Amino acid sequence: MFMGEYSHTLDTKGRLIIPAKFRSQLGDKFIVTRWMEHALRAMPMPVWEKLEAQLNQLPLGKKEARQFKRFVMAGAIEAETDKQGRIVIPVNLKEYAGLNKAVTVTGAGDAFEIWSDDNWDEYTSETANNFDDIAEGLVDFEF
Repeated sequence: MFMGEYSHTLDTKGRLIIPAKFRSQLGDKFIVTRWMEHALRAMPMPVWEKLEAQLNQLPLGKKEARQFKRFVMAGAIEAETDKQGRIVIPVNLKEYAGLNKAVTVTGAGDAFEIWSDDNWDEYTSETANNFDDIAEGLVDFEF
């Protein structure tokens, strides 16, 4: 399970060190793709394969389903860490997530996310201000 919050930096070649605790769960190759709230989502191959199967089940007759599937699939890359535990983030994914130098890597259960520090700070501030309401809304999901 991926959990925790880690501050890292993107080097001038677009390389990001993946937290050591996460590397052991990833396997040799994993997928990084665009995700919601202008973050990137990284996941082991079995998790990607499950998501890919779900994407392939979306109704192609619905515009939003096509858009979501295209956006996630077109943004997906196969990644592997180098000997220093780094991956290269391609320019299109850096631009989408607004990644500059300061990056936050966050655990998200079966995957982890890569955020620009600014986007992460904004997101956590907004979430903290509404946390009680969010928690109350989870009653609908029998949480």
